[in-house]
Amino acid sequence: MLVSHPMQVFARAALVLVTALSVTACTTYQDPAERTDGVNDPYEKQNRNIHAFNKGFDKELVRPVSKGYAVVPVEIRDRVNDFSDNLSTPGYAINNLLQGNLKGAGISVVRFAMNTTIGIGGIVDAASELGIPDQETDFGETLAVWGVGEGAYVELPFLGPSTQRDAVGFVTDFFTNPLTLATIDTSPERYIPPTAYVGSALNNRDKFKGTIDSVLYDSADSYAQSRSIYLQNRRFELEGSATEEVDPFAVDPYEQ
Repeated sequence: MLVSHPMQVFARAALVLVTALSVTACTTYQDPAERTDGVNDPYEKQNRNIHAFNKGFDKELVRPVSKGYAVVPVEIRDRVNDFSDNLSTPGYAINNLLQGNLKGAGISVVRFAMNTTIGIGGIVDAASELGIPDQETDFGETLAVWGVGEGAYVELPFLGPSTQRDAVGFVTDFFTNPLTLATIDTSPERYIPPTAYVGSALNNRDKFKGTIDSVLYDSADSYAQSRSIYLQNRRFELEGSATEEVDPFAVDPYEQ
């Protein structure tokens, strides 16, 4: 009898999730007569329950642990952030390529090569020091470029505010990043990426504690406040992505 590797089981489950969310992102809609604030939130009841869970998780674990992590010298914490960001760079290259942004894809490849070599595995952002800018993007933005609607607002356990489109993007980014495939075996190295991600998240939680605490613990309705902030910021980030027609063959990868 064959026993599936845990990552294979997880991959199958993720594939089902991506397929389901991809379909519903195009179809799930709330009557504008019910909402006049530009928010498509047909799952508000379920979302509020998840938000309450996330808020409790932050209060009991994330916030106190981030305060403890803050005693680590800032130089070390910043190096962990740089290392975590470098691990995401292959995904940036893939998404830039899928969006027809050949220049952005090329820069991402160069950044990853430089930071992994002269940046000592990514713990130093050597590329930025040399004036090569980050080309951060994700599969949620790729879907927007392809014309996929944002779908309904959803709050994800542990991850927080999202949309159906961005939820699909998050899962897809995880499995399309070459470094994910390189660390799914049983070697100890498989713990490095998630450990770096957690360290980076804790550092950011402490860095932006004033804003986060204000939204979660000082707002009259923290759910509505976090939803509004997320949607406004995300829509601003993607402004033009869904309407701009991209011709990958019209892009000059050597254009300065």
